[in-house]
Amino acid sequence: MNFNTLLYDSADGVLTITLNRPDVYNACNEELTSELRQAFAAAESDDGTRAIILTGAGKAFCSGQDLKDAPSGDGKRSLEDSLQRRYNPIVRAIRNIPKPVIAGINGVAAGAGLSLALACDMRVMSASARLVEAFIGIALVPDSGANYFYPRMLGYAKAFEFATLNKPVSADEALSLGLTNYVFHPQAFAESLRALAMQYAQGPTQTYGFVKKLLQRGMTASLDEMLDMETEYQQRAGESHDYAEGVKAFTEKRAPNFIGR
Repeated sequence: MNFNTLLYDSADGVLTITLNRPDVYNACNEELTSELRQAFAAAESDDGTRAIILTGAGKAFCSGQDLKDAPSGDGKRSLEDSLQRRYNPIVRAIRNIPKPVIAGINGVAAGAGLSLALACDMRVMSASARLVEAFIGIALVPDSGANYFYPRMLGYAKAFEFATLNKPVSADEALSLGLTNYVFHPQAFAESLRALAMQYAQGPTQTYGFVKKLLQRGMTASLDEMLDMETEYQQRAGESHDYAEGVKAFTEKRAPNFIGR
């Protein structure tokens, strides 16, 4: 697929979506958010895509909303419209797509850009990257799912601190707080990120989608609800090609050859 503000590169089951406005630190304008929605829609319908990397070109992952991207007319942006029409659908797409999504945080992730990273299933950071809440600096509340992700990842007190003091978080601090899964030296970042994505691309994709749905539901459901849901999805997983292959490979003492179904 051809985009103006994204790079869309698929190889060996790994789709890499790169935010490509490096001159403005990959800030989100109208075109980028529209293309990002299209990219995730295409990724969901493509059986060849078994793992997704979301990353940024240049020095930044994403600096959030492009404040210079003024709408037509009176030049005043409706923040409600921006969230409902642009950002919220992207966050939902990342959370709902039944495939692993890894944020490759190569540089600063700020504001709504940080929210996009937190919506992903895993985060991998370059040691030189940092996370910045940013909203409070312009007297806005965190959005694009931030108020959902912050307290779940940090607990209330740390979430309040992060959301109100606007203090950047280094990669090492993000790792200790549980905001990222891995931190790699900048020179090893791209290779390590790719290796992790390849591991997922060679795994049981359908089952990863089930796990994703179960874990998200488990954050709010009761034990009884989860026991019932686990029963349903375990039966569905047990009817898959990959389950049969996994059992066969185990008995034959070899690595399984999963096809994602």
